Amino acid sequence: MKNTISKIVSYFFLSLGALVMIFPFIWMILCSFKTSAEVIQFPPKIFPSHISFSNYAKAFSMAPFGKYFFNSIIVMIMSVATTTMTSILGAFAFSRLNLPFKEILFSILLSLMMIPFEMLIITNYSTIVKIGLYNTLPALVLPFISSIFYVYVLKNFFDTVSDSLYYSARIDGASNWKYLWRIMVPIAKPSVFTVILMNALSSWNSFMWPLYITSDSRSRTLPYGLQVFTTEAGSFPELLMAASTVIVLPMIILFLFTRKYILSGVSTGGLKG
Repeated sequence: MKNTISKIVSYFFLSLGALVMIFPFIWMILCSFKTSAEVIQFPPKIFPSHISFSNYAKAFSMAPFGKYFFNSIIVMIMSVATTTMTSILGAFAFSRLNLPFKEILFSILLSLMMIPFEMLIITNYSTIVKIGLYNTLPALVLPFISSIFYVYVLKNFFDTVSDSLYYSARIDGASNWKYLWRIMVPIAKPSVFTVILMNALSSWNSFMWPLYITSDSRSRTLPYGLQVFTTEAGSFPELLMAASTVIVLPMIILFLFTRKYILSGVSTGGLKG
């Protein structure tokens, strides 16, 4: 009886927590179908009076979301490809290679995670302008081609692989490069997949950096397009919710289909708890 009551209480609070977490997304989707009057109505009205996709049509007519969507895809692919490559190489170097002072160097790099990105914006902006990449897609990727956090995740997994496997491969004539890509990376698939997904989510949702480094629709991404619906003359909450749904929904779907890989990769990467 005690176990049954304990399970009921646990499931109740877990369900309550899940509802609190998911309600903002449900509210966003419902508001995307409402009229302007229904969105600001008090007391709030949960469901729209009728389902209409007119808000989505208006939202896409107010900004070139097709171009923004294409830019977001390109930036995400470039960011994921470069960051995953540098993270794998960095993690292998700190895990397996006999580098001088590598523990001290790795600790210094980890300490840099305490510096917020906002403090680096001016320096990064000046660098991008000087090398002539302002208002280009590579400018959105260049400051993020490496991440010590992702290196940390992969390094912790690489450290769990037995040294005997490494020495056996070396005795059989495998180079470090061949050992990395034929043995370590396949074994570390959960952690590598986690790095890819987390980086994809981060790149897709990036707002502050594109805001500073782009000046027209040629290089702007989807999150930047949301500010079109907030002006000095007023806001369009129903259109904002429609555009936000278009932006957020692909990442929600991606997370739902890949959540088990994220949990597996994070736990095996040494970040459990």
